[in-house]
Amino acid sequence: MRLLLPGTPHLTYCTNIHPGESWAEVQRNLERFTLPVKQAISPDQPFGVGLRLSARAAAQLAIPAELERLREFLLSNGLYVFTFNGFPYGPFHGEPVKEEVYLPDWTDPARLDYTDRLADIMAALLPGDEQVTGTISTVPGAFREAVRSETTVEMMATMIARHAAHLYRVGEETGRRIALALEPEPCCYLEVTGDAVDFFQDHLWRRSTLQVFEALTGLSGGSAEEFMRDQVGICFDTCHMAVEYEGCEPAVRALQGAGIRITKAQITAGLEIAFDGTREDEARLTALHAFAEGVYLHQVVEKRGDELRRHADLPTALELWSAGDLPEECRVHFHVPVFREELGPFRGTQGYVAEFLELLRREPVAPHLELETYTWDVLPEAYRRESIVDAVAGELRWVLDRVRG
Repeated sequence: MRLLLPGTPHLTYCTNIHPGESWAEVQRNLERFTLPVKQAISPDQPFGVGLRLSARAAAQLAIPAELERLREFLLSNGLYVFTFNGFPYGPFHGEPVKEEVYLPDWTDPARLDYTDRLADIMAALLPGDEQVTGTISTVPGAFREAVRSETTVEMMATMIARHAAHLYRVGEETGRRIALALEPEPCCYLEVTGDAVDFFQDHLWRRSTLQVFEALTGLSGGSAEEFMRDQVGICFDTCHMAVEYEGCEPAVRALQGAGIRITKAQITAGLEIAFDGTREDEARLTALHAFAEGVYLHQVVEKRGDELRRHADLPTALELWSAGDLPEECRVHFHVPVFREELGPFRGTQGYVAEFLELLRREPVAPHLELETYTWDVLPEAYRRESIVDAVAGELRWVLDRVRG
């Protein structure tokens, strides 16, 4: 749906919260869950869909007859697609994902081929009655441990430039504009705002990388750089930024000041734990074990005075803390419902989300907004007693209440 805010951004939720790797499963999820959410939130107005397609589902949907059936389904039900979550390539529910969620990364041609295919599908699905730019969010380059040299970084920049060239060709052939959104995340190559600035300025906009784009498109000089700056940007995930203790407005201003577009924002909340040196700390640690589940990677950033320390996964941090050396506070990359300020002895980073939404009320920070609490099925039971439709509708209402004032 479109919000009456500066830039009239689109708001939706991401279908990656529903298990489903084949196109048939994704289609059933749209019917079973997305349509009821639309009825609850936007019964009389078009409702946008944040579609997640695995590589398997994307290959199946690329069949023209299947794609046409989806177009008809969207049109007949008052739905439209404006953003894809192109982050998880393979299975995303029901089995351990952990750091493999970044594979294939942007050093691998399979990531390029997958993202090119998503762009082709999106060009066929974008609304035809208005010029809506599509977006595809993607992995932050690679998991940090996989980046071992400048050669690896150059390879990632080259792959992204090749995808940008594909976006240019799609635009020339179809008239549809689509932008890529790299999503910084803890413990990844693009982790904090400074990493993004360095990568864009030192690698992606570098002359040798632009020459790859120019060779594939025929554009040159300023036109090539202008396209790259306009169509390749950042997905600003409010959970990731909060976990990294990056101030909301300073992070936005740093990206804007560097000329990097926020092409998409994911409205998400993480988990915050404060330790106070009392006997209650033991109970907090015990309760925190319920979030150390085995499917997703839950990176941890702990705060000790002015120092930040990072752990690649929550079980690792818990093992270290069991000896008693606790930080004063930590934040965990575990997407929790944005409408929950408190989760038992813990807090969500809801305040960070509210700060971002307040900024959005004042200026066009991001054109696309997507709720992405994909952890519904692994949340401790006490925090997932709503039906999935009620929970998603509750998150959307929470956002709408704040942006509408």
